Amino acid sequence: MIKVVNVNKKYGDIEVLKNICFEIKKGTIYGFLGPNGAGKTTTMNILSGLIDFNSGGIYLDGKDFKKNKRELLRKVGYLPQNPVFYNYMNANEYLHFIGEIANMTEKNILKRTIEILDIVKLSASAKRKIGQYSGGMKQRLGIAVALFNKPEIVFLDEPTSALDPEGRMEILEFIKDLKSSGTTVFLSTHILSDVERVCDELSILDKGQILISDNLENLKNKYIQPIFDIEFEKNCLTLDKVLLGFKWVEKVSIVENKVSIYVNNLDIAKSELLKLLVQGENNILSYDLRKSNLEDIFIRLVNKNDNL
Repeated sequence: MIKVVNVNKKYGDIEVLKNICFEIKKGTIYGFLGPNGAGKTTTMNILSGLIDFNSGGIYLDGKDFKKNKRELLRKVGYLPQNPVFYNYMNANEYLHFIGEIANMTEKNILKRTIEILDIVKLSASAKRKIGQYSGGMKQRLGIAVALFNKPEIVFLDEPTSALDPEGRMEILEFIKDLKSSGTTVFLSTHILSDVERVCDELSILDKGQILISDNLENLKNKYIQPIFDIEFEKNCLTLDKVLLGFKWVEKVSIVENKVSIYVNNLDIAKSELLKLLVQGENNILSYDLRKSNLEDIFIRLVNKNDNL
Protein backbone atom coordinates (compact mmCIF):
# COMPACT_ATOMS: atom_id res chain seq x y z
CA MET A 1 0.00 0.00 0.00
CA ILE A 2 2.80 2.43 0.93
CA LYS A 3 6.33 2.16 -0.37
CA VAL A 4 9.10 4.42 0.95
CA VAL A 5 12.25 4.43 -1.19
CA ASN A 6 15.51 6.10 -0.09
CA VAL A 7 13.80 9.03 1.61
CA ASN A 8 16.19 11.64 2.94
CA LYS A 9 15.35 14.62 5.16
CA LYS A 10 17.63 17.43 6.31
CA TYR A 11 17.18 20.45 8.54
CA GLY A 12 20.02 22.68 7.42
CA ASP A 13 23.16 20.59 7.70
CA ILE A 14 21.55 18.07 10.04
CA GLU A 15 20.54 14.83 8.31
CA VAL A 16 17.48 13.58 10.20
CA LEU A 17 16.51 10.72 7.86
CA LYS A 18 19.17 8.87 5.88
CA ASN A 19 17.79 7.13 2.79
CA ILE A 20 15.15 5.13 4.67
CA CYS A 21 13.26 2.34 2.89
CA PHE A 22 10.28 0.23 3.97
CA GLU A 23 6.97 -1.05 2.68
CA ILE A 24 3.56 -1.28 4.37
CA LYS A 25 1.10 -3.89 3.14
CA LYS A 26 -2.61 -3.17 2.98
CA GLY A 27 -4.60 -4.32 6.01
CA THR A 28 -1.64 -4.72 8.36
CA ILE A 29 -0.55 -3.05 11.59
CA TYR A 30 2.97 -1.80 10.95
CA GLY A 31 5.19 -0.92 13.91
CA PHE A 32 7.75 1.86 13.56
CA LEU A 33 10.20 1.58 16.46
CA GLY A 34 13.02 3.73 17.66
CA PRO A 35 14.42 5.57 20.67
CA ASN A 36 13.43 9.19 21.24
CA GLY A 37 15.10 11.40 18.63
CA ALA A 38 15.49 8.59 16.09
CA GLY A 39 13.39 10.37 13.44
CA LYS A 40 10.02 8.66 13.97
CA THR A 41 7.90 11.82 14.20
CA THR A 42 9.70 13.37 11.21
CA THR A 43 8.81 10.27 9.19
CA MET A 44 5.19 10.46 10.34
CA ASN A 45 4.97 14.14 9.44
CA ILE A 46 6.32 13.39 5.96
CA LEU A 47 3.93 10.47 5.34
CA SER A 48 0.95 12.50 6.54
CA GLY A 49 1.83 15.39 4.23
CA LEU A 50 2.73 17.94 6.94
CA ILE A 51 6.34 18.43 5.82
CA ASP A 52 8.32 17.74 2.66
CA PHE A 53 11.40 15.56 2.16
CA ASN A 54 14.64 16.30 0.32
CA SER A 55 15.07 13.24 -1.87
CA GLY A 56 13.75 9.74 -2.51
CA GLY A 57 10.23 8.61 -3.29
CA ILE A 58 6.97 7.73 -1.52
CA TYR A 59 4.25 5.77 -3.30
CA LEU A 60 0.70 5.21 -2.06
CA ASP A 61 -1.23 2.57 -4.00
CA GLY A 62 1.41 2.88 -6.71
CA LYS A 63 0.97 6.64 -7.13
CA ASP A 64 3.75 9.15 -6.54
CA PHE A 65 2.97 10.94 -3.26
CA LYS A 66 4.52 14.26 -4.28
CA LYS A 67 2.76 14.44 -7.63
CA ASN A 68 -0.65 13.33 -6.30
CA LYS A 69 -0.51 14.70 -2.75
CA ARG A 70 -3.94 16.35 -2.60
CA GLU A 71 -5.69 13.24 -3.95
CA LEU A 72 -3.76 10.74 -1.84
CA LEU A 73 -4.12 12.61 1.45
CA ARG A 74 -7.85 11.89 1.29
CA LYS A 75 -6.89 8.27 2.05
CA VAL A 76 -4.83 9.24 5.11
CA GLY A 77 -5.70 9.87 8.77
CA TYR A 78 -3.20 11.11 11.35
CA LEU A 79 -3.08 11.17 15.14
CA PRO A 80 -0.13 13.33 16.30
CA GLN A 81 1.77 12.49 19.47
CA ASN A 82 0.11 15.29 21.45
CA PRO A 83 -3.31 16.02 19.90
CA VAL A 84 -4.64 19.48 20.72
CA PHE A 85 -8.35 20.23 21.12
CA TYR A 86 -10.55 23.17 21.98
CA ASN A 87 -11.33 22.11 25.53
CA TYR A 88 -14.40 24.34 25.79
CA MET A 89 -16.07 22.27 23.03
CA ASN A 90 -17.68 18.88 23.49
CA ALA A 91 -16.95 15.94 21.18
CA ASN A 92 -20.02 16.57 19.01
CA GLU A 93 -19.04 20.19 18.46
CA TYR A 94 -15.40 19.41 17.76
CA LEU A 95 -16.17 16.68 15.20
CA HIS A 96 -18.70 18.98 13.53
CA PHE A 97 -15.89 21.52 13.22
CA ILE A 98 -13.64 18.83 11.65
CA GLY A 99 -16.39 17.93 9.17
CA GLU A 100 -16.82 21.57 8.15
CA ILE A 101 -13.08 21.87 7.49
CA ALA A 102 -13.36 18.78 5.25
CA ASN A 103 -16.26 20.44 3.34
CA MET A 104 -18.70 17.69 4.28
CA THR A 105 -22.44 18.28 4.14
CA GLU A 106 -24.37 18.82 7.36
CA LYS A 107 -26.16 15.51 6.90
CA ASN A 108 -22.91 13.58 6.42
CA ILE A 109 -21.24 15.31 9.36
CA LEU A 110 -24.05 14.33 11.73
CA LYS A 111 -24.12 10.75 10.44
CA ARG A 112 -20.35 10.30 10.64
CA THR A 113 -20.18 11.88 14.12
CA ILE A 114 -22.66 9.33 15.48
CA GLU A 115 -20.78 6.48 13.76
CA ILE A 116 -17.30 7.44 14.86
CA LEU A 117 -18.19 8.23 18.47
CA ASP A 118 -19.74 4.79 18.72
CA ILE A 119 -16.61 3.21 17.23
CA VAL A 120 -14.29 4.92 19.74
CA LYS A 121 -16.75 4.33 22.61
CA LEU A 122 -17.37 8.01 23.39
CA SER A 123 -21.09 8.20 22.58
CA ALA A 124 -22.06 8.47 26.24
CA SER A 125 -19.56 11.34 26.73
CA ALA A 126 -20.33 13.20 23.49
CA LYS A 127 -21.81 16.23 25.29
CA ARG A 128 -19.13 16.53 27.98
CA LYS A 129 -16.52 19.26 27.61
CA ILE A 130 -13.30 17.85 26.15
CA GLY A 131 -11.39 19.56 28.98
CA GLN A 132 -13.05 17.09 31.37
CA TYR A 133 -11.86 14.03 29.43
CA SER A 134 -9.22 11.63 30.76
CA GLY A 135 -6.01 11.02 28.83
CA GLY A 136 -7.41 7.82 27.32
CA MET A 137 -10.63 9.55 26.27
CA LYS A 138 -8.66 12.33 24.56
CA GLN A 139 -6.59 9.75 22.70
CA ARG A 140 -9.78 8.03 21.52
CA LEU A 141 -11.17 11.39 20.41
CA GLY A 142 -7.91 12.01 18.55
CA ILE A 143 -8.35 8.67 16.80
CA ALA A 144 -11.95 9.66 15.97
CA VAL A 145 -10.62 12.83 14.30
CA ALA A 146 -8.00 10.79 12.40
CA LEU A 147 -10.70 8.37 11.19
CA PHE A 148 -13.40 10.93 10.47
CA ASN A 149 -12.81 10.95 6.70
CA LYS A 150 -12.77 7.11 6.57
CA PRO A 151 -9.07 6.83 5.63
CA GLU A 152 -7.56 3.68 4.17
CA ILE A 153 -4.44 4.15 6.32
CA VAL A 154 -4.11 5.85 9.69
CA PHE A 155 -0.84 7.07 11.20
CA LEU A 156 -0.64 6.93 15.00
CA ASP A 157 2.32 8.72 16.61
CA GLU A 158 3.03 7.40 20.14
CA PRO A 159 -0.69 6.86 20.88
CA THR A 160 -0.09 5.18 24.28
CA SER A 161 3.02 6.93 25.61
CA ALA A 162 1.21 9.24 28.06
CA LEU A 163 -1.40 6.74 29.25
CA ASP A 164 -1.70 4.60 32.37
CA PRO A 165 -1.71 0.77 31.89
CA GLU A 166 -5.51 0.61 31.65
CA GLY A 167 -5.62 3.41 29.07
CA ARG A 168 -2.84 1.75 27.05
CA MET A 169 -4.68 -1.56 26.88
CA GLU A 170 -7.84 0.26 25.84
CA ILE A 171 -6.09 1.98 22.91
CA LEU A 172 -4.24 -1.21 21.86
CA GLU A 173 -7.50 -3.15 21.71
CA PHE A 174 -8.96 -0.39 19.61
CA ILE A 175 -5.98 -0.53 17.22
CA LYS A 176 -6.55 -4.26 16.77
CA ASP A 177 -10.20 -3.53 15.98
CA LEU A 178 -9.10 -1.08 13.27
CA LYS A 179 -7.24 -3.88 11.51
CA SER A 180 -10.26 -6.17 11.63
CA SER A 181 -12.30 -3.43 9.94
CA GLY A 182 -9.80 -3.29 7.05
CA THR A 183 -7.91 -0.15 8.04
CA THR A 184 -4.13 -0.17 7.60
CA VAL A 185 -2.37 1.13 10.72
CA PHE A 186 1.10 2.68 10.96
CA LEU A 187 2.07 2.75 14.65
CA SER A 188 5.08 4.79 15.70
CA THR A 189 6.22 4.09 19.25
CA HIS A 190 9.13 3.45 21.59
CA ILE A 191 7.05 1.08 23.76
CA LEU A 192 8.23 -2.33 22.57
CA SER A 193 5.61 -4.39 24.40
CA ASP A 194 2.86 -2.52 22.49
CA VAL A 195 4.40 -3.62 19.19
CA GLU A 196 4.58 -7.24 20.32
CA ARG A 197 0.90 -7.13 21.24
CA VAL A 198 -0.57 -5.75 18.01
CA CYS A 199 1.88 -5.43 15.10
CA ASP A 200 2.31 -7.76 12.11
CA GLU A 201 5.48 -6.18 10.72
CA LEU A 202 7.92 -3.55 11.89
CA SER A 203 10.93 -1.39 11.18
CA ILE A 204 13.53 -0.31 13.73
CA LEU A 205 14.85 3.24 13.23
CA ASP A 206 17.92 4.65 14.96
CA LYS A 207 19.78 7.90 14.24
CA GLY A 208 17.73 8.38 11.07
CA GLN A 209 18.59 4.94 9.66
CA ILE A 210 16.43 1.86 9.23
CA LEU A 211 18.31 -0.93 10.99
CA ILE A 212 15.90 -3.68 9.95
CA SER A 213 12.42 -4.25 8.48
CA ASP A 214 10.68 -7.61 8.81
CA ASN A 215 7.68 -9.37 10.29
CA LEU A 216 7.87 -9.99 14.01
CA GLU A 217 8.23 -13.77 13.84
CA ASN A 218 11.06 -13.66 11.29
CA LEU A 219 12.82 -11.04 13.37
CA LYS A 220 12.68 -13.19 16.49
CA ASN A 221 13.90 -16.26 14.60
CA LYS A 222 16.75 -14.36 12.95
CA TYR A 223 17.99 -12.54 16.04
CA ILE A 224 17.10 -15.12 18.63
CA GLN A 225 19.59 -15.21 21.47
CA PRO A 226 19.44 -17.60 24.43
CA ILE A 227 19.39 -15.93 27.83
CA PHE A 228 19.89 -17.67 31.16
CA ASP A 229 18.05 -16.02 34.06
CA ILE A 230 19.48 -17.07 37.41
CA GLU A 231 18.57 -16.04 40.95
CA PHE A 232 21.09 -16.48 43.75
CA GLU A 233 20.66 -16.51 47.51
CA LYS A 234 22.99 -13.50 47.93
CA ASN A 235 24.08 -10.55 45.82
CA CYS A 236 26.20 -11.53 42.80
CA LEU A 237 27.46 -8.12 41.69
CA THR A 238 30.95 -9.32 40.71
CA LEU A 239 29.86 -12.38 38.75
CA ASP A 240 30.18 -10.59 35.41
CA LYS A 241 33.95 -10.31 35.85
CA VAL A 242 34.16 -14.10 35.92
CA LEU A 243 31.67 -14.89 33.17
CA LEU A 244 32.82 -12.33 30.57
CA GLY A 245 36.13 -14.18 30.40
CA PHE A 246 34.44 -16.92 28.38
CA LYS A 247 33.98 -16.46 24.62
CA TRP A 248 30.52 -18.04 24.65
CA VAL A 249 29.22 -15.35 27.06
CA GLU A 250 28.23 -12.21 25.19
CA LYS A 251 26.68 -10.05 27.91
CA VAL A 252 25.90 -10.19 31.64
CA SER A 253 23.20 -8.11 33.32
CA ILE A 254 23.07 -8.09 37.14
CA VAL A 255 20.52 -6.62 39.55
CA GLU A 256 21.39 -7.48 43.17
CA ASN A 257 20.97 -11.28 43.40
CA LYS A 258 19.56 -11.80 39.89
CA VAL A 259 21.64 -12.21 36.76
CA SER A 260 20.78 -12.54 33.06
CA ILE A 261 23.49 -14.18 30.98
CA TYR A 262 23.35 -13.71 27.18
CA VAL A 263 25.21 -16.45 25.31
CA ASN A 264 26.21 -16.94 21.69
CA ASN A 265 26.68 -20.70 21.86
CA LEU A 266 23.77 -22.50 23.48
CA ASP A 267 25.33 -25.97 23.39
CA ILE A 268 28.43 -24.90 25.32
CA ALA A 269 26.36 -22.83 27.76
CA LYS A 270 24.06 -25.76 28.53
CA SER A 271 27.05 -27.94 29.23
CA GLU A 272 29.32 -25.53 31.10
CA LEU A 273 27.35 -22.71 32.73
CA LEU A 274 25.70 -24.57 35.60
CA LYS A 275 28.90 -26.47 36.40
CA LEU A 276 30.72 -23.15 36.56
CA LEU A 277 28.14 -21.48 38.81
CA VAL A 278 27.83 -24.26 41.40
CA GLN A 279 31.55 -24.01 42.13
CA GLY A 280 30.89 -20.77 44.01
CA GLU A 281 29.53 -20.41 47.54
CA ASN A 282 26.39 -18.51 46.48
CA ASN A 283 23.46 -20.92 46.37
CA ILE A 284 21.26 -20.93 43.25
CA LEU A 285 17.56 -20.41 43.95
CA SER A 286 16.28 -20.56 40.36
CA TYR A 287 17.72 -21.28 36.91
CA ASP A 288 15.79 -20.60 33.71
CA LEU A 289 16.49 -20.45 29.98
CA ARG A 290 14.47 -17.98 27.91
CA LYS A 291 14.62 -16.70 24.35
CA SER A 292 14.96 -13.09 23.25
CA ASN A 293 11.93 -10.85 23.20
CA LEU A 294 11.61 -7.73 21.07
CA GLU A 295 13.24 -5.56 23.73
CA ASP A 296 16.36 -7.75 23.73
CA ILE A 297 16.54 -7.64 19.92
CA PHE A 298 15.98 -3.88 19.86
CA ILE A 299 18.75 -3.19 22.39
CA ARG A 300 21.10 -5.50 20.55
CA LEU A 301 20.54 -3.79 17.17
CA VAL A 302 20.70 -0.25 18.55
CA ASN A 303 23.86 -0.99 20.55
CA LYS A 304 25.44 -2.48 17.45
CA ASN A 305 24.51 0.67 15.53
CA ASP A 306 26.29 2.74 18.20
CA ASN A 307 29.50 0.90 17.32
CA LEU A 308 29.26 1.42 13.57
